[in-house]
Amino acid sequence: MPTQQELEAAFCWERDDEVPRRPEMTAFRRRYRLHQARWRELHGHPIGSQPIAPKGKPSRPVGSRLPLDYARETGASFVTPGALAAVRQRMSAVEPNQSVDHQRIWADLLWSPALAFNLFGDLAADLDLAGRAAHSWWPDLPGKVTALRFAHSPGWLDPAYLNSLRAFDAAFVLEGGIVAIDVKYHERAKAETPRPENLGRYVDVAQKSRVFADGAIDALKGKSDLAVLWIEHLLLHSMLQHASGIWRWGCYVVVHPAANSDVVDISGRYRQLLADDSTFATMTLEELLDSGVLPAAETLRERYLPA
Repeated sequence: MPTQQELEAAFCWERDDEVPRRPEMTAFRRRYRLHQARWRELHGHPIGSQPIAPKGKPSRPVGSRLPLDYARETGASFVTPGALAAVRQRMSAVEPNQSVDHQRIWADLLWSPALAFNLFGDLAADLDLAGRAAHSWWPDLPGKVTALRFAHSPGWLDPAYLNSLRAFDAAFVLEGGIVAIDVKYHERAKAETPRPENLGRYVDVAQKSRVFADGAIDALKGKSDLAVLWIEHLLLHSMLQHASGIWRWGCYVVVHPAANSDVVDISGRYRQLLADDSTFATMTLEELLDSGVLPAAETLRERYLPA
């Protein structure tokens, strides 16, 4: 694990990276933050701040961020022209009721939704390549890829789905189905409570899905560090249950670095609550990069994975 002196010198000593009683996760978070700061320095990019947009207010430097104006003008966080084109296109689109953190997507080098653009942006402009990639990663997928979407919800705050602001970081849309991607890079597991006003809808979707083991729904509907996985998995199932019949099949896939022990743990515990796990999958960032189908795999490896 990097020393406090190393982290402070790189403006990466962040109390929030400490995970009580989980030293392995604390070490992971500090190491990956420092890696982003060193990547930024190596490529000659200026240092960002907290808050991301100070607007004349007091601020402090943060090594794993870029200055917001610089980040927007240069697209420095995005490692290929395809990724930058994808993020510019998505950030220029405004969907009703959407909840998208533009500042972090541009300026926070640790932000997982930004990693989704870097991973899949090149595929968005080449659907044949997207199809080859998707069928390489998930060989049983039926049909061809017809679109690749980012920061995607079928309906923000739409009660026909979950009446929620949850969204997928990326989504491979195929004929009659969808692979919904949740990217978790630097995140730790945190307990959350499902919104009480939506809980009835969550339980209804969960029961209709018939994928949960006995007692699982009762275990998930309270405060839990599995809440985010559950709700995003339910968002997928709300699509499969939609009256339009557009989606006949789907899978919710969590992508994470192999070293993120919290995500490994919560994904494993969540899977144990499923009687049918055919709509839930995980994949490591390393597996994606080692698959041989991403054109910028080595650049992405340098950007996101410490040696």
